[in-house]
This record gives sequence, C-alpha cells and structure tokens, in this order.
Amino acid sequence: MSQKNPCLTCGACCGNFRVSFYWAETTLGQENGVPIELTENINNFYSCMKGTNQTNPRCIALIGTIGETVSCAIYPQRSSTCREFNIIDEQGNIDDRCTKARAKYGLLPIVNLE
Repeated sequence: MSQKNPCLTCGACCGNFRVSFYWAETTLGQENGVPIELTENINNFYSCMKGTNQTNPRCIALIGTIGETVSCAIYPQRSSTCREFNIIDEQGNIDDRCTKARAKYGLLPIVNLE
C-alpha cells in the first residue's frame, strides 16, 4: 500500500460489518486484548465490537467521519478480524467487501493504490 493509505480517509468497513471474534481476544483473555468494555457477547464463544451487531453497524472504536478522516481508538489492541481485513483480496485485486462498504457511503471504489 502506498504512503497515502485510503483507509485513513474511508472507514467504511468499520461502519458496515459486524466485528466478531473469539472472546479470549478481549482483556478477559489477554492483558493487551480488545478492551472488554467496548465489546458485547454474541454467545459463549464469541464477542463483537459494540455498535457492530445492529442493522446499521458502526464500530464504537471508530473515530471521525466515514469518507473524510478516520482512525481506530484501539488500533494496537484491535481484534484479529480487523487485523486480517485487507482491501486487497487473495488474488491481488481490490476486495469486493471494501468496494461494497464504500458504496454504502457514496464513496467511489479504490482502483489504484499507487
């Protein structure tokens, strides 16, 4: 990814998907995990970020305005779900999930990362 990271002005994924992960990724399971107070239980095994388990999701840790300037309040402690999400898919193309999330906010697809 180039020096101009499009994610820093986008944030659409944080306002489009449920961010769920194994409960032990929280501070209940590891000292530097996802802060437990920012999560809610899905079941006995999984938690999710508050704000993402609803019809119009928006992660509680998202700071800023989607499509303008955004950041993650817990970036060093983010879940594996967030760490593994990439705007580039396994074939080296822009991930369709990224494009669909951006479209929800009226943002154009990313076509070139250079």
